[in-house]
Amino acid sequence: MKVIAADSGAAILNNHFEPLQIVAATAILVEPPYRGTSQFLTKPVFAPVEDGHILIIQELELCKKLLQDFKAQVIHLDMSLGGLLVEEISPLQLRGKARSSILKILPKIRKLATDIKRIYGIDVLAIGKESIPIRIAELTAGSHAILYTCKKALEEEREQILGLPSKCYTRFMLSRVTIHSLIAAEHDIVGYAEDSEGILKAVNIKDILNPCARGFRVLRIAPKER
Repeated sequence: MKVIAADSGAAILNNHFEPLQIVAATAILVEPPYRGTSQFLTKPVFAPVEDGHILIIQELELCKKLLQDFKAQVIHLDMSLGGLLVEEISPLQLRGKARSSILKILPKIRKLATDIKRIYGIDVLAIGKESIPIRIAELTAGSHAILYTCKKALEEEREQILGLPSKCYTRFMLSRVTIHSLIAAEHDIVGYAEDSEGILKAVNIKDILNPCARGFRVLRIAPKER
């Protein structure tokens, strides 16, 4: 089964390690054996963390765009609602803190899900973090977020602090950055981004633990002195 999944990942932090902006939104195509992505679409968003729920719309739009060129049997969306069909979600099914946020975007995502079902004949599931493809999308978004943040550091000529997805580590290899999962039974799951512009060569990157959030790592990214 081929799966298209979407997620947003990584966050710009302040000096107190508090998240300010979500950096990247990504949609990916995943095929067996479900260890990485075969195709993806990604974009820098730098959205305020309090508007994070709005990114679900952009994620689903990226999924729809990916479907224009690549076939899949289902779409996994990062909404933890037990795998409900997005087009059939009703306000009565929403509970908890996220209810008010999801209500604001529900008409839009239901319409997008209905359009995808009508045009491509596949379902959009609100499956959340239980999905392995969602985890791969999270790592893929995180790897691209590193490049986007490096570019931001160069453009603004100052250090940026980037919080990575949970339980992962980074590797830098020539023109590629990869993020690997550290979760049990996910040791071979990876997301990657290609550095076609040579951005990594122009910055210094220091990898540290996030002292305020156990299980998270932080990258301090600064322009190299000329």
